[in-house]
Amino acid sequence: MKKIVVFGSSGKSSIYLVEYLIKCIKTHGISLHFCDRDTSKIKAKYQASSIEFTDLDIHKNKQRGAIIEGADIVVSMLPAFLHPILAEDCLNFNTHFITASYVSKQMKEWQDQVAEKGLVFMNEIGVDPGLDHMSALRVIDWVKEQGGKITRFETFTGGLLSPESDNNPLHYKFTWNPKYVVIAGSSGAVKFLQQGKEKYIPYHKLFRRTELIEIDNYGMFEAYANRDSLTYIDLYGLPDVQTMYRGTFRRPGFGKLWDVFVQLGVTDDHFVIEHSDQLTFREFINSFLVYHPTDSVELKLMHYLKIDHDSEIMDKLRWLGIFENTPIPLKKATPAGILQYILEQKLKLEENDKDMIVMWHKFMYELNGKSYDRESALVVLGQDQQYTAMAKTVGLPLAIFVKHLIEGRHDNLKGVLIPSDKQVYLPILEELETMGIHFKEKYIT
Repeated sequence: MKKIVVFGSSGKSSIYLVEYLIKCIKTHGISLHFCDRDTSKIKAKYQASSIEFTDLDIHKNKQRGAIIEGADIVVSMLPAFLHPILAEDCLNFNTHFITASYVSKQMKEWQDQVAEKGLVFMNEIGVDPGLDHMSALRVIDWVKEQGGKITRFETFTGGLLSPESDNNPLHYKFTWNPKYVVIAGSSGAVKFLQQGKEKYIPYHKLFRRTELIEIDNYGMFEAYANRDSLTYIDLYGLPDVQTMYRGTFRRPGFGKLWDVFVQLGVTDDHFVIEHSDQLTFREFINSFLVYHPTDSVELKLMHYLKIDHDSEIMDKLRWLGIFENTPIPLKKATPAGILQYILEQKLKLEENDKDMIVMWHKFMYELNGKSYDRESALVVLGQDQQYTAMAKTVGLPLAIFVKHLIEGRHDNLKGVLIPSDKQVYLPILEELETMGIHFKEKYIT
């Protein structure tokens, strides 16, 4: 009997994964072990003789090691910075390791050891990264198999609000970990290729460099560049590509608003404000502005960032409540942590809110002497706050891969991987289509 351990099984993105694997108990004769800080809710919901539950502090080495030692596959739904702790145990105990997060530098350093032991450490097999790779490569590989070549590839993904829940001036609420939304793009310059030229956008300019893209039946979206697109030229096998651009979707107007926070410096997560719990929202914003004996916080901000008093940006900032005298209850918090707290007061999902995942690819390629412009679009709507579009598109690709690993479909795979191999991504995409996760294709003339 194969044993699968899921760390972070009670997380917001885990429900589809958990329920898919529970179905595999009967069909594939597996046992499951769900681990989290508190498994009481998931334990109350799912009961079976082949399921174990453990409340676990991830930093307790002996307890964690004992659980992983008896496992065939470990799935991590924990925050990305905790993956190396589990991955190192998996390496020591000869256990496969699966996660939806980006391949970290530390994970790459284990490539030879993982391969030598014949293990699979599969990363980037959620939605973004994950579905973006798999759906793009299905088209890219098809073009190459026909003898064509890709000359341009762009891709954008957004975790947004379903249209019926879009009820605030920002057209946005937190549909996944708000910390990563607040610090998005702050890790370094964004890199991409445009018309054969390498381009770079420093963080302080990122949200000023946006473009608008329309998705049929869902309107306009604002797109901005994300991370290092250049690495995907080799990963996708596109030596002739002239434009390689990966990015994120928001609704129009988001970039101009977010740029205010970037220019102020309140998205910084690298230093602590010692007496943060003695500040109000208003005092926090004022602490990033110049001193003036009479000018208001609003006036100083408008002057500093050249914002008109009656602009939509100021209306949105007022709506968010950043100028209010509301106490901040956080001790020794970073600016980003404080901003996250402020935004969560207005941007939390309400009880009946639903989320939406939007993904869009643009391919330009040459085939048989002709040029083609092809677009692929995916829209997935959440059911409620538990069965979200985010949880569905993160959890199901991962769960399907785990099933295929159990079935022995990937016995030839080894090493630190992403789902770039056709034998991995095609059957996953095919099964996802039966679950309503499918791309609509169209050619642009």
